Amino acid sequence: MKKLLLAIGFLTFIGVSVNAQKRKSIFNGKNLSGWTVHGTEKWYVDKGELVCESGPDKQYGYLSTQKKYKNFILELDFKQEDNGNSGVFFRSSIEGVKIQGWQVEVAPPGLHSGGIYESYGRGWLIKPDAEKEAALKPGEWNTMKIQVIGDEVTTWLNGTQMVFLKDEKIGAANGFLALQIHDGGGIKVRWKNIRIQEIKDKK
Repeated sequence: MKKLLLAIGFLTFIGVSVNAQKRKSIFNGKNLSGWTVHGTEKWYVDKGELVCESGPDKQYGYLSTQKKYKNFILELDFKQEDNGNSGVFFRSSIEGVKIQGWQVEVAPPGLHSGGIYESYGRGWLIKPDAEKEAALKPGEWNTMKIQVIGDEVTTWLNGTQMVFLKDEKIGAANGFLALQIHDGGGIKVRWKNIRIQEIKDKK
């Protein structure tokens, strides 16, 4: 019996290893290679960090990956300077600056960082419980983790699980990742250590 359990455990480990790729960086710290700018807002690299900043038009802006990601674990660090209203989109598509997909919120204190919002659709799908809002560290570096597998999405902020959502519409979608600049002006956010582990579909 013991040998059988060990064998099952080994086969399970092999299965996970086959379906999960190694974590890799998708921002090189030098330029925007592998990314596409949408809109007139500012995206640039400063001291090895990716910076998004409102431009003179004060409109929405996006920086999307040129590659689509279906199932993955994404980790990144962000620091909000000035008004830090931004977000991380997944399984998304865009026309001009009209983006369709799902956003994991990155926002000033009390405005639901880690929650999930559907752009040009159902709006807020889930917000963190009120006591979890304290996980955000304004003006400091924060670590966001986003896991999207099938129709399930889980988010963490600085080690605190913010939300878990199971949604059929998300499960059917595919698309790129994107960072956002909210409209209204006065926004500046720094990003670094943007890394992803892709999870292959089960055969």
